[in-house]
Amino acid sequence: MLKNQMNFAGPVFIIIAALLWAFDGLIRQYLYTLPPITIIFFEHLIGLLILLPFVFKYVLKTKLSSREWWLVVLVSVLSGLLGTLWFTTALGKVHFISISVVFLLQKLQPIFAISTASIFLKEKLDKRYIKWALLAMISAYFVTFPNGYVNLSTGEGTVIAALYALGAAFAWGSSTTFSKMLLGKVDFKVSTFYRFLFTLIIALPFVLLYGQTASGSLALPSSSQFGLLALIALSTGMVALLIYYKGLAKTPVHISTILELTFPFVAILLDFIVNGTVLTLLQWISAFVLVYSIYKIAKLREAQQNYV
Repeated sequence: MLKNQMNFAGPVFIIIAALLWAFDGLIRQYLYTLPPITIIFFEHLIGLLILLPFVFKYVLKTKLSSREWWLVVLVSVLSGLLGTLWFTTALGKVHFISISVVFLLQKLQPIFAISTASIFLKEKLDKRYIKWALLAMISAYFVTFPNGYVNLSTGEGTVIAALYALGAAFAWGSSTTFSKMLLGKVDFKVSTFYRFLFTLIIALPFVLLYGQTASGSLALPSSSQFGLLALIALSTGMVALLIYYKGLAKTPVHISTILELTFPFVAILLDFIVNGTVLTLLQWISAFVLVYSIYKIAKLREAQQNYV
């Protein structure tokens, strides 16, 4: 009984992290006056300061090999900097309105994650997984695009946002594989610390170069914006990443990346609650199919562990 609970814990942690990420766009919309790179820098700075007292002793005890250092840098560049930067920029290009084009990243991210996992981690795809994964991705597509097509007619900003969203899909999808490689050797708390530290270091020169206002001065958050950045760190940022890494350490990439599709489903529900967006019948049907597919994938993970 205890073994089953432990095996099931990985997918549960990933779903919890995805639920937290669904709130990210709602918080970031109030930071639209700041350059995206400035948002990235300060959210990682605050997250690192909050995390440091809790993980410092683990960091001191952990020695990384040269390969693990390179993985930390790679994950920091792809996930910490580029993925978050392109996602934030995509939202900014459409004035932080959660229109369908920004959610492209959640539909295409599994392609990059599964592809890189099969190359670098040699993960084999179970036929049952392929069936439920395909159903989950199709359902997630129709949850986000109720008419079956992507609307690119809302202006030039939307088209540019689509390109940034595609970039974020690649960055986050491939980073999932490299994070999995790192978590196989390094504790998730230490991995999170170094991911935040290196993202901060890498982002600093870009803040100095591109984090300026129209007048040429460096853009600094106001007191209220600092509060929102702290909220991101304690919810959708550092805390969500800690939970996600804990789940990823126990879950294959090809399963975890499908479980992350919980995010667009919850985001659609939040759009309904906050903005009054009414879901179509097709969206509701697709949403329930998506949830059921996620459940079956999680159970498949549990069965695989029991078999081993």
